[in-house]
Amino acid sequence: MNNVRTVSDTKQAFYSLHTRPINTIYRRVVEELMVEMHLLSVNSGFTYNGIYALGVVTTFDRFMQGYVPQRDQQSIFQALCQAMEQDPQRYRQDAERLQALAKDTPIHDLIAWLSQTSHLNRDPDLQAELQAIANNPGFKYNRLFAIGLFTLLENSAPELVKDEKQRAEALKTIAAGLHLSYEKLSKDLELYSSNLEKMAQALIVMADMVSADRKKREQRQQQTSTPVAPPSTNE
Repeated sequence: MNNVRTVSDTKQAFYSLHTRPINTIYRRVVEELMVEMHLLSVNSGFTYNGIYALGVVTTFDRFMQGYVPQRDQQSIFQALCQAMEQDPQRYRQDAERLQALAKDTPIHDLIAWLSQTSHLNRDPDLQAELQAIANNPGFKYNRLFAIGLFTLLENSAPELVKDEKQRAEALKTIAAGLHLSYEKLSKDLELYSSNLEKMAQALIVMADMVSADRKKREQRQQQTSTPVAPPSTNE
């Protein structure tokens, strides 16, 4: 009988690989992503694919933007993937490949390809993955896959994803072609967008607090360094 790894096992593996403290505001982001990846990795219906990898990389990079010290970002990402017993380099390479592909593909061609209404002889690996998803009624849909799809559209046509009507039409077409639930896809992407906004607001608040604290320290230093005049004596 095989022992299935627990969330606790994965967290323990992660913190043994990345041993430096993680800033409080980001620790929740890392651990939520870790749990999400863990639950997928131990699910028998889950299969790794490039779009999922792009979703993982995009989520990590956007939510970890501004992390200090910046050099720790790579260590945290590597530990995150390795804790899943997966190769971080594979995630990065697949994500970069698909981003470059999307930037070089007209949006209408990309939507047709993702929805499998037409095939482009551009990337055999992606074509095989899309075909497998469309033909698999048991495909394990997940939020990170949805973010990967959205990132492909965003890289091909940034203006389209900003237009609510065009974005919805594109996602409906893709969902229909891959036999996914548009409702789930749309809901997951709305939550993703909302969480990005909340994170941005939290970072602004944190920056304001740090700035205010720094000013208070500087004021205290000025007060302690200012010489005090000796008391005058009246004879």
